[in-house]
Amino acid sequence: MLRKIRIALGIIFWTLITAMFLDFTGTLHHWLGWMAKIQFVPAVLALNVAVVAALIVLTLIAGRVYCSVICPMGVYQDIVSHLSAMRRKKKKRFSYHKPHTVLRWVMLGLFVVTILAGLTAIASLIAPYSAYGRMVQNLGAPVVLYVNNLLASAAEHYDSYAFYEREVWLRSIPVFCVAVVTAIIITVLAWRGGRIYCNTICPVGTLLGALSRFSWFRPVIDTDKCINCGSCARRCKSSCIDAVNHTIDLSRCVACMDCIDECSKDAISFTRSPRPVKASAGDKTPGVDTGRRTFMIAGAAAAGTAVMRGAGKTVDGGLAAIEDKELPARSTRLVPAGAVGIRHFSQHCTACQLCVSQCPEGILRPSAELNSFMQPKMEFDRGYCRPECTACSDVCPAGSIRPISWEEKSSIQIGHAVWIAKNCIVNTDGVECGNCARHCLVGAIRMVPSDPNNPDSRRIPVVDENRCIGCGACENLCPARPFSAIYVEGHEIHKTV
Repeated sequence: MLRKIRIALGIIFWTLITAMFLDFTGTLHHWLGWMAKIQFVPAVLALNVAVVAALIVLTLIAGRVYCSVICPMGVYQDIVSHLSAMRRKKKKRFSYHKPHTVLRWVMLGLFVVTILAGLTAIASLIAPYSAYGRMVQNLGAPVVLYVNNLLASAAEHYDSYAFYEREVWLRSIPVFCVAVVTAIIITVLAWRGGRIYCNTICPVGTLLGALSRFSWFRPVIDTDKCINCGSCARRCKSSCIDAVNHTIDLSRCVACMDCIDECSKDAISFTRSPRPVKASAGDKTPGVDTGRRTFMIAGAAAAGTAVMRGAGKTVDGGLAAIEDKELPARSTRLVPAGAVGIRHFSQHCTACQLCVSQCPEGILRPSAELNSFMQPKMEFDRGYCRPECTACSDVCPAGSIRPISWEEKSSIQIGHAVWIAKNCIVNTDGVECGNCARHCLVGAIRMVPSDPNNPDSRRIPVVDENRCIGCGACENLCPARPFSAIYVEGHEIHKTV
């Protein structure tokens, strides 16, 4: 029964979280956003003490339930492992092996150090939730969009508007490659060895594994009933059951209950055990209380982490082909309103790309720059940041983009517009324009005579930097090609105008 409950809850969590990353309508996050906010790493980076405390208490009560139910990467590995067992027609295909203790703690140490150093983008390479989000966003979202466009095309023949077409494009080739490599590695490891990633690479698995040694409820082997058949060990996808010595390495056990379901003699039960937790061979130093040492290191690591912390437009009016826009070389990158500033954004963002999937204008895309690799940045070649849209701040689970209202967003200055005279068609083509001023949402651009001594001369734009909020409408709607005559330069720290 416990196994069935675990499977049901795991499938529900995995399905809904995956659907949230694939949803391009911005609808699901209103109901499912809390599922992203209870993921361990985003909760730590957001300094969400209540969630972190709840997950720790859950682990101390029932072991690594988080890994087998809540974490989408964990459930994904179980699905792959199950498919592998069906393909091979062999459920009992695992065997006990000693833990890779040194590797696990080295990976956790590197993870904590990179976060404390502000290199969250690098740390997110091995963080389970963000790695899974990138896999879904880069590999799954294009498929969903293609299917949606096929349905929209079919519905159009019946005068139905139940679906609408969305452009499918590759936001970042380097990040796409990272997602592909991650998906291949995770899938191969799960196909061949079950929970290898969770118990060798994943920093969350190592941290919660250290805590699960002290869990109140745990799988326990009754030596009086056990007949030493070894079925439980061969079924354990964490390879943590030593059937010979009747011990279970609780630091690697993910509380999947497979062993309980497998045992025909009811020799394994999930219960409170008065006996001390036995460390696995090779995981104990003589004369040292390994359990207490592990708990103290894990607690310090968690506390330290929490505290320190494609293709462009192709037609003009549907008639004439026009040249694609080139992105400007900004000296300071743009991050969304609510991010406070670049430093705050970089230190908290897990690069899960949930905000990228939810952005209705397509202005958020993963960065390919080394100092912000995989983290979202803003570009205005496909649209601009509308003041009435707060989708990214609504869905961010890590606190890198804080929740803001429409009214607050209209007064937050994330950058300011800069006019480039040599690109403006008023100067290059000798024509009147004023497109930037007409579409400025806050009236920060006004047109003045190009010749101060001649009021009738062609007019050029002048930007009031104190009024501009950096929405990018002027840059997006500028007719100059390939570079806009006006672009937005980012601010290190956002201001209120």
